[in-house]
Amino acid sequence: MKTNTEKTKRTLSRGETLDVALVLEGTYPYVSGGVSSWVHQIIRGLAEIRFGIFFIGGDPSHYQGMKYDMPPNVVHLEEHYLSSIAVHDHSGERRGDPTFFDIAAQVHDALKTSKESFPSNLLRNLATPLAERPGSILKDFLHSELSWDEITSRYRANCSELSFVDYFWTVRSVHAPLFMLALAAKNAPKARAYHTVSTGFAGFFGTILSQASGRPLILTEHGIYTKERRIELLQADWLKEASSDSGEISHSEIGYIRQLWIRFFEGIGRITYSVADPIIALYEGNRQRQVADGATAERTGVIPNGIELERFAPLRANRPAKIPRVVGLLGRIVPIKDVKTFVRMVRILANEIDDIEGWLIGPEDEDKAYASECHSLVKNLGVERHIKFLGFQRPEAVLPKLGLMVLTSISEAQPLSLLEGFSAGVPCVSSDVGCCRELVYGATPEDQALGAAGRIVPIANPEATATAIKELLLDESAWRAAQRAGIERVERYYTLEKMIGNYRNVYTEAMGR
Repeated sequence: MKTNTEKTKRTLSRGETLDVALVLEGTYPYVSGGVSSWVHQIIRGLAEIRFGIFFIGGDPSHYQGMKYDMPPNVVHLEEHYLSSIAVHDHSGERRGDPTFFDIAAQVHDALKTSKESFPSNLLRNLATPLAERPGSILKDFLHSELSWDEITSRYRANCSELSFVDYFWTVRSVHAPLFMLALAAKNAPKARAYHTVSTGFAGFFGTILSQASGRPLILTEHGIYTKERRIELLQADWLKEASSDSGEISHSEIGYIRQLWIRFFEGIGRITYSVADPIIALYEGNRQRQVADGATAERTGVIPNGIELERFAPLRANRPAKIPRVVGLLGRIVPIKDVKTFVRMVRILANEIDDIEGWLIGPEDEDKAYASECHSLVKNLGVERHIKFLGFQRPEAVLPKLGLMVLTSISEAQPLSLLEGFSAGVPCVSSDVGCCRELVYGATPEDQALGAAGRIVPIANPEATATAIKELLLDESAWRAAQRAGIERVERYYTLEKMIGNYRNVYTEAMGR
């Protein structure tokens, strides 16, 4: 299969059924690394399962070519782009379906007034007409009198001090993709089980597919989608309201339009939680967060990431005898990775370690404006000699050359890059996000006895990050101890074999229901 240049589609014959349909938002196969690598592992590791992929993206121009060779057990691929809906097209006067708008109003009220699990009867009442006549309901939402009445009445009740034009188009932008996805679900091939790898738009699509077919929905969350969208929305420049850099600011402290977006993602997250079974997190902290956000505890569970030891362990033999004065960040050049803290950290290190190098190893095309800001910061701080932007690289090519892996993210779940680094013999310094503390120091007393595989530092703190790096890079005995702990931890607890076995059991149980 061709990659990076041409999209090669696979389409299931009419009437055929998939074993598992993977519902993916903004990841595999058009974005490399992270969740996409995990998806590729699952597909390759379960060669006996016939997978279909339902890819959801924003603008198709952002996804130019596949980044992975599609395994032969992927027998179907279809794409749905949220930017493609024509909200300006007018299809004539419509009164609208009063029953559906009554149900929709009940759904909005339930999501707004309660944090409990979403009522299953409301979801069935909502999903049935969406699955049966999505095209008609989409036109009603865009062009009917009842839609106008609902929008204007909620505007007067909740935010009449705002511009109605801003409110109207925000409501359109928020809701129209849901109706478009319902329309796509009506024509999608059936599957014995559906597996969405986030809530959000993918979770909603998976929910409609599951409800329409009566087949189970599996949910795996790497990060908590609603938390990550909340952070992004609080920092979004296109929302012209007062904001905060904190992801934990209360609704009452931010503008109504920003609140509306945040509540939207929280709402469709709760809708997904109400249907999915099982609901899988990568570590216990995120499982507890899912329960707090509306997931039924009995449906939740933990399956950690796993990596291919046979792929990364041989890289240890390629390492130089002397610890390289090179620190690397493997990840996309995007705000959530807080690349600017990495750059500032290198500036601090360069004042004391003249030959220090900081490698930024990841694509820059996802947020070109932010990537440009990072390049400018490098120049402004005068560290062009110390920092290299390498773009996407295969981990095998760079891991043996690193002295330390560095992760400066403001949000993560269970980063594969750290596990891959441990297996290749590279300790880490990481911000205190997700389960990185568990990966570095251990999750249980038995695990903790293995020792520290690096250091954990506060978020957005270049000074503390630089200090931790010096503790390891300039003390060979401390570095060697961290290397040993990382190798033993990943080999004992985070193997691909264990992860694939767990998902084989999940799929077998779901397909057998």
